[in-house]
Formats: sequence, C-alpha cells, structure tokens
Amino acid sequence: MDKRANNPILPGFYPDPSICRVGEDYYLVTSTFAYFPGVPIFHSKDLINWKQIGNILDRKEQLNLSGAKHSGGIFAPTIRYHEGVFYMITTNVSNGGNFIVTAKDPAGPWSDPFFIEGAEGIDPSLFFDDDGKCYYTGTRGRREGERYYGDNEIWVQELDINSMKLIGESYAIWHGALRNVVWPEGPHIYKKDQRYYLVIAEAGTGHAHAVTVASSSSITEPFTGYNCNPILTHRHLGLDYPIVNVGHGDLVETQNGEWYMVVLASRPYGGYYRNLGRETFLVPVEWENGWPLINRGIGLLEPTVRVPNLPITPVEPLPEKEDFDGNKLPLHFLFLRNPDLSKYSLEARRGFLRIMLTPEKLTELVSPGYVGIRQTDMSFVFEACMEFCPNSDNEEAGIVILQSNEYHYRFVKMQKDGANVIRLIRCREGKEEILHENIIENDKQNRQVKLRLSAQMQDLSFSYCLENNIYHALISGVDARMLSTDVAGGFVGNTLGLYCSSNGIESKNHADFDWVSYKNIPLF
Repeated sequence: MDKRANNPILPGFYPDPSICRVGEDYYLVTSTFAYFPGVPIFHSKDLINWKQIGNILDRKEQLNLSGAKHSGGIFAPTIRYHEGVFYMITTNVSNGGNFIVTAKDPAGPWSDPFFIEGAEGIDPSLFFDDDGKCYYTGTRGRREGERYYGDNEIWVQELDINSMKLIGESYAIWHGALRNVVWPEGPHIYKKDQRYYLVIAEAGTGHAHAVTVASSSSITEPFTGYNCNPILTHRHLGLDYPIVNVGHGDLVETQNGEWYMVVLASRPYGGYYRNLGRETFLVPVEWENGWPLINRGIGLLEPTVRVPNLPITPVEPLPEKEDFDGNKLPLHFLFLRNPDLSKYSLEARRGFLRIMLTPEKLTELVSPGYVGIRQTDMSFVFEACMEFCPNSDNEEAGIVILQSNEYHYRFVKMQKDGANVIRLIRCREGKEEILHENIIENDKQNRQVKLRLSAQMQDLSFSYCLENNIYHALISGVDARMLSTDVAGGFVGNTLGLYCSSNGIESKNHADFDWVSYKNIPLF
C-alpha cells in the first residue's frame, strides 16, 4: 500500500506555489502580497517535508510596498534554476510591475530587482530551452479582439538573461481552453519528449478555478489545448466539498522519474468561509498518451497525498512558542509593507521584542507596528505575554487576528478615563466598534498581561491573565466569518500578530512582548 502524507503540504496563507528541482533538492516559493519580507523560499528532499530557508525579497531595495493594498504587492512568483543560478520572477502590482531577482545560493542573498521593460501583464514565468535560450511567459489582455475585462492571452518572448531585456518578437500562444471564462493566467512552460507543454490557471482564483494544459511542437507557435481539459478542478463538487478553488499548478519531475504538481487550494470551514486563504497542496501526476494525468483514477486533490519514492527527510517543526531570545526574528514572521526596523528591537531588553508606538494605524495603508505569523489551521490558541502601560487614551498594544486593514479584531490594552482597560475592537468594512471591555482594577505600571485568543472553528473567545495564571473571559462566541475572503474580499489568508499604535499622535512609549505562542488544535 502506498504511504500517504497530509495535504496541504504548506497549510495557511501560502498561495500561488512554484517549484523547481536541483539534483536531489527541491525549492518552493509562494506569494506574499502586502507582507514583508516577500516570497518565502522552502527546501525539501522529499516533497512532503518543507523547511523555510529564507525570504527572497528581504530588503526595501528589492520590494517597494508603499501604499500597497492588503491584496496588492507581490503576485505569483516563479522559481527556476539554470547553470548554477536561481531565478525568481514575479509581479509587484503596486509598484513597478514584473521583475527578476537572482542568486547562486537559494537561501540568499538575492540580487536587487531587474524590472523587465515591455513586460506587460501579470504572472510571469521563465523557461530555459535545451539550446540555452530563455523565454519569458506572461499573462496580458488580448492584443486583438478583447471581449471583456479578464479576456486574457498567454504570451511568450525571448529574454536575454545577461541584459534582462526582452528581445525579438512577442507571440500570443494560447487563450485558454474554457469559453467565455476570465483570467487565463499563471502560465508555466515545460519540455517533454521534444514537445512543449503549457500549464495555466483559468476562471479566476475563486470557486471556478481550474488547471488546463496545451501543447505545441514550437514554443512560438499557437498551442493546442488538450481535449480533456480541465485536467484538475473542484468547481463541480459543490460548495460543501472540503477542498475548493483548486488551481495555479506547477509541475516537477523527481530524480526517480516521478511527476508531481503543486497547486493552490482552500479549506473552507463553518460554511463556505476561507479564513486560511489559499494553501499549497501536492498531487501526483502521470503521463498518458502525451498528456499529464492528475491523480490517476481520482482526478482530485485529497486530504492526503501519495508519498514520492524519495528518502523521507523530516524537518524540525516550527516551535509553538517564540521567546524572543535570539538576535533575529524567525523567518516565518511577517511585517506589513516596508517596516521601519528601528521601531522594533530584540536588544533593547534581552528576551523581549520591543515595539515602539508610532502614529500609524492598522486600518491605514501604511506599515504599522505589527509582527505576525500565519493562521495554519481551523482551531487554535494564540497567546502573547506583554508589558505595556498606556500614557493616553490614544495608545494601544496587544494581539490581532488580521484579514486586512478593513477586517480584523484587535485585543488590546488601552486607557479610558485614567484607568487601564482590556478591550476587543472589531474592524469591519473599515469601521471600528468596541465589542467589550473590562477595567483592570488596581493596575500597576507596566503590569504584565497575557492575552489569549482561542478559536474553535469560526467561534472566537478572548481572555486575559494578570497574575497567578488565572484567566478572565472578556468575551466568547465572536464570529470569525468576516475574516474570510468570502466576506472581506481579496486574496490573502489570516495572520495573527503583535500590535501597538499611538493612533495618530506622536509617542515615545513602547510595548515589550516576552513571548508569543501559537498552537493548532486538531479536529477529531
């Protein structure tokens, strides 16, 4: 019997996966939108166990997120390797367009960006042919006969990798397999048995998402779609199916000749609500009559996946608790947009993360005082230990569950009429409302408080502890459904983080966080 492993292979907000193999090593990247650093890169030996080894876009010089909407910024990266060099190509939809960065070590450092002049559209990809030529593949509106917004075409053009400039003619090679369907996008080209194959996503990244394929004997001539398209979709399975909006695939062949595809998909819960965003799944592929066959006999993503014939190489799981004892934040921690790193310190007080209060707010398209991690399961406990003494009614510090600047919950310590309070603030459609608050009696200056957010599926509970490990319930039964893309819109999943702000006024105050913990609660 085949060995099975859990799917998704990267749970939580890891959309638009792209993969490449170098010898016996596999590398995978995903989109990050308005979060910084951009484009995490993972390494694996077995396609099942993945360890983050870096963030490709970790400098402001590489990644300008100024003014980026929460679902703006970085779209759909592709990673490829050629003759000792790694290439990552992506789109900054908010500032600059399509660009490439390179590295000889995938863990970094990566180069400053090479923006590609004349490279219109989104979702760029690179293909290196047998003769060493490199081709840029992208998505754009039809050059001729565009019928509606999203009536796209896939185009290809040779790229000089020395000058990072497009050369020669641009060719429209496919308009997708599906009639009257928007967004042929996410193109990747492969070569097998002297034929070129083009794998794309169609129908948008929502419920109708699908993977389709076409083939050609020449990379610049129109591709012919497979008559069994789409080769993978879940759109016909109903809104109550446990895995939905499957698409955006990238193929990889193992050193043993097996084929697999990484794709994005979502796991709704509590109804059709996708709080986790789009996650990275793995599915086996075979070739039959010259075309890729996805998960033979099943044709779907499953909650488990057949393990490849590769040596199982476990990786250390992320710790549930971060004590801030190191000199750097772990690689999976995220900021919003380009952070002012002088406002964060692991050295001002050893063993604590200090965040300075600044006027920037979480509700604005700025870089507020926020450090987060991804929500990776449906039920969990998120907690932080904080020391903070507000000096005015404007100042707040605590924890957040964040879908976007317009949709989130802030569980914070503040001041009201000279007394300190613990407060839950809901922001929905950009409008803030205090759901509940408790005055902290006899609160001493800089008194330590532990803030706990517990999620049982779509029900959130908020509690706090002041001493003796006794927790006081602030409010329970808070609905998390507004924290899904189905309510809030956009393309991201939830993050959970530490936050502080002086809400529009200048401040010299700060909050010290002793530790933060995140624990998934398995469903049985």
